[in-house]
Amino acid sequence: MAHDNFQRMMRLAEEFFATKDDPAQISVTEEVMEKLRQIHPATMSEEANENGPIAWILLLPTTDLLMHRFLRREITERELLEATPPGAAYDCLYLCSALVLPEFRRKGLAKEVICRAIQSIRKDHTIRALFVWTFSEEGDALARTVAQAVDLPLYGRES
Repeated sequence: MAHDNFQRMMRLAEEFFATKDDPAQISVTEEVMEKLRQIHPATMSEEANENGPIAWILLLPTTDLLMHRFLRREITERELLEATPPGAAYDCLYLCSALVLPEFRRKGLAKEVICRAIQSIRKDHTIRALFVWTFSEEGDALARTVAQAVDLPLYGRES
């Protein structure tokens, strides 16, 4: 049964972000998940119930230089991940994605999971900024709420 929510979450991600049709975006494969785990264990975080994940987020700790290159559209999202070296001193966080199953939305789960992940990453890195590439008004509102909750300036790349 735990597999049910996972499959729904994967369909939701593909429907919303259409990563299979966009080679510039991060597509979460086994190889990508391994690199993310090497960067920091909290890069992929979730809230789950007995049926599997109900909220899932992806945060990418990276450097100020790479953040600015991404925001200026000099590199793609995928190139941002590829250029972020495991084991580096990270000072910025890219809020890549936050997904919540429809029946669990508007309960603060995404914010809670993101804030917990940021707290974990901050134990190991001096994070000075949060940045996003939002795809929706809800995503933009969530990013602003999270930035305020964790007391970080927020920078955005327009879609």
